This record gives sequence, C-alpha cells and structure tokens, in this order.
Amino acid sequence: MINLGIIGTNWITDQFVQAAHETGNYQLVAVYSRKLETAQTFGEKYGDVEYATDLETFFALEHLNTVYIASPNSLHFEQAKQGILAGKNIIVEKPAFSTPKEMAEIIELANQKNVFFFEAARNIHERAFKTVADFLPLKNQIIGADFSYMKYSSRYDKVLAGQEPNVFSPHFSGGALVDLGVYPIYAALAWFGLPNESIYYGQKIATDVDGIGTGILRYDHFDVTIRTGKIGDSFQQSEIYLTNGTLVMNAINSIDEAVFHDRNHQRREKLSVHQLENPMIEEAENFAQVILNPTDHKLGTEYEEWVELSRNVNQVIYDMRKSAGIVFDADEE
Repeated sequence: MINLGIIGTNWITDQFVQAAHETGNYQLVAVYSRKLETAQTFGEKYGDVEYATDLETFFALEHLNTVYIASPNSLHFEQAKQGILAGKNIIVEKPAFSTPKEMAEIIELANQKNVFFFEAARNIHERAFKTVADFLPLKNQIIGADFSYMKYSSRYDKVLAGQEPNVFSPHFSGGALVDLGVYPIYAALAWFGLPNESIYYGQKIATDVDGIGTGILRYDHFDVTIRTGKIGDSFQQSEIYLTNGTLVMNAINSIDEAVFHDRNHQRREKLSVHQLENPMIEEAENFAQVILNPTDHKLGTEYEEWVELSRNVNQVIYDMRKSAGIVFDADEE
C-alpha cells in the first residue's frame, strides 16, 4: 500500500485522491496546509489522516512514502526537493517546474536518493491516448497536426478587476501556456518526439503573462500548431493530418472520440476510445505500479521514458515562453 500525503487542497487534489483510492493501491495518510482548518476540512472524509501546517513536520512523517504536490506552480520545485531529500516519492501536478534547470536538478536528486519523480500529466496515461498512438503511422506519413485546448478561467475575472491571482501571475509561474498548453505539447512530444524548433505567439494580459496564444512545433517534414488560452473558450477539435486522411479527436486533453477519415476510400473508422468518469485513475494506477514494483525492468523502462518526456516538455515550454517574452521570477533565480 502507498501511504499518500498531499500538498494543495483544491479540487484537482481531491480528484487525484479519489482516483488513487479507487485503484486500491493508495491510502491518504497526511494533509499539509498552512491553515489547520483547511487541512482538516479536506481530509476529514478520508478517515484517519494526520495534519501538518509546516512542511518540515509533514515530510518527517515516517509512514508517509509518497507525496502529491498541487500547490502554485512556482512552489513545486522547493517542495519537491524537500520531499525527495526526506526520502519520499514525488508526484507533481503539471507543470512540474518552471525551468529546465529546476527539472534537471529534481531528476538528478531523485536518482541519487533512489525515489521516484512523476509529473502528473494525465492525458498521456489514458488508454485512449495510447490507442491513438498505436493507430498513428510512421512519421513520414504525417503531414501536420492542429491541437487546441482553451477554456475560460473564472479567475480571469479577478484580473479584469485589477487583481493578480496565482494562475495569472509571473511570480507564481502562471499563464495559459504552462497550464492548459501542457496537454497539447505533451501529446505532440509523446506521439511525434522532440521538435526541431518551438515558437509561441502569446498575447499578454495585464499581469504580464499570456492569456491566449498560438505555438508552432516544427518537425522535419511537418508542423504542429498549438492553440491554448485561459481567457476564452474553444470548441475546436484536434486533428492529425496524414498522407491518406485525417484523424479527428474531440479533445486533446482527454480523448473521448477519435475518427479517422480515409481520403482514398471515403470511409470513416471510429477508434475504440472512451473517457473514465475520473480521468486521473489511469495515471494514479500507472504511478502505483512503478512505486510498488521498483525492480520490474519493463516498468522501470517506462518510468524512464516518462521522466525524459517530462524533461523534453519542460524544455519546449521554456523555449516557447522565451520566444514570446514571458518572464517568470523563477527565471532570475
């Protein structure tokens, strides 16, 4: 059994804990929050849970072996580092870290301390995502792709009112690209590999981060267009263009429908995909299998592939952010 602790008491943390419990491999044993009342309100429905209002006490809990971190983006690095030094496995909600330097340090430290680091980019762990991966032909049969994920954030209302919420703050490594843009970028790199060039045209809002933007990932023989945003809604589907047709997906963040339109035979092939009610179950299960079977060679290889993918996604996002002139406090440290 994995004894799970959590940092961050928002809705996504609750969804992960529910998913983790549903796999049967985890038990929530500890909750950290700066306010005891907040921690207790979150944990009371999960049974016998310990609470901590300082990280030193939290990470010192001996029976705690794995920590899920879903705090503001800029806090991930120091919290993950502290957890690894305490001998804990670390699951960090996307985007895991602000810079390639932070990412490299955590990966190296996790290896040194013989613990696991996972970035919780759930879409690549879904069975539907893997079904699409199995369907795709060789790269020389791909001529392009267009991925979109844009959803209005209610916190933008605070920006319009003159405030600076964490998700739209450069001090907390916020903005559209590093939040919703992670999903299409993960998809592109998981399916097509590391691009030769990455560029982003982001439209800055009052807080000096991007509210909406368009990116281009350039490969040898095709380009992938990335559209993302948190100040508007998109109902656009995502598509992959092949030499003999087009694969159309209802979404890139969580695929519930995928249809291939064959140009030559004028037929439609519907892929067998579906979305679970809780979309975090599959990633929680995948992480658990690695943690519970640390000597399994196949799982170890898969884990290393996830880590390298996380590293590459982090680098691409950093390059895209730099091309758009989006600067975080973390860049200066």
